Amino acid sequence: MSSPDPQVRAARNHSTPSAPRGPVVAVTGAASGMGALLTERLAASEEIKQVIAVDERRGECAAAQWHILDVRDPAIAEKLRGADVVVHLAVDLDLETDAAARTAYNVRGTQTVLTAAAAAGVHRAVLCTSAMVYGALPDNELPLSEDAELRATAEATGVGDLLEIERLARRAPRAHPGLNVTVVRPAILVGGTDTALTRYFESPRLLVVAGSRPAWQFCHVEDLCSALEYAVLEKVDGELAVGCDGWLEQEEVEELSGIRRMELPSAVALGAAARLHRIGLTPSPAGDLAYTMYPWVVSGSRLHDAGWRARWTNEEVLAELLDEVSGRHTVAGRRLGRKDATAAGAAGATVALLGAAAVVRRARKARRRI
Repeated sequence: MSSPDPQVRAARNHSTPSAPRGPVVAVTGAASGMGALLTERLAASEEIKQVIAVDERRGECAAAQWHILDVRDPAIAEKLRGADVVVHLAVDLDLETDAAARTAYNVRGTQTVLTAAAAAGVHRAVLCTSAMVYGALPDNELPLSEDAELRATAEATGVGDLLEIERLARRAPRAHPGLNVTVVRPAILVGGTDTALTRYFESPRLLVVAGSRPAWQFCHVEDLCSALEYAVLEKVDGELAVGCDGWLEQEEVEELSGIRRMELPSAVALGAAARLHRIGLTPSPAGDLAYTMYPWVVSGSRLHDAGWRARWTNEEVLAELLDEVSGRHTVAGRRLGRKDATAAGAAGATVALLGAAAVVRRARKARRRI
């Protein structure tokens, strides 16, 4: 056999290293929070060819290709062209956001991203909801499998939006043949997050509803990032639950946190929470309480079978959460200033809020009589 032409041989010897053969991945909500963490992680991975970052402002990851637009803009389809996978993280679950505006953004955004992904030829979409979609119920198995029925209602913050996103995920492969959808459902997310469940640990007392059976399972944002990367690289698909191994009983949480409990009858706790939310004193509806009353622990068996393991334990995540919330003061989901919290005292803060609610109700009744 004759040797290669000298020019061909020289070109081979001086060729640049081949580019990564992995997927091109688009991330929405890439400028902050979970989206920023995942964008940085994927951009640094040798298994990812390129990262396309989409958000309403530019983030800090210089290695990503940035597109600045609202995910509800149909023009996103052109920005996704060339991507193999899109991870949709532009979901608003802020406690302080107007509920109607939040739902409109979350649902329309997800619809637009899925439709745009199909139009652009993307073959996989990864959505992130929450293990809250399983519902917190007294008869839940410990732990729940990924295939467990989604029995949540729309009564807790953002859960109605998450259930609608789950519905869109189920419909998408039928509406858009060729588009596969993976849904990732984390347990209580910790690491720069602010939710009704993380605010529970900002209270001077841990509210325990009499007769309830809570079980606490956490998910660190770093573990969620690695689970999302597994989904991006197609090491696992379908519906995925992610969290620390096992769970903590309420007594263990109290011992580890050093925060004592305040136990209330169910009717009192739920009734007060509903009234406070209805008159606008707290951002958390009564439905949020269920997730501190009953178990919604997940097994994460699909990720485990694929070789994924959580790096954080429940004890470690709880310790980080307590560090994060140190110095914050929340009662019934409402943040208080340091002066207010000091004046109110521990159990007295809850009494003060209940009293404030009664004052507001009386004032409203008085106005109606005028």
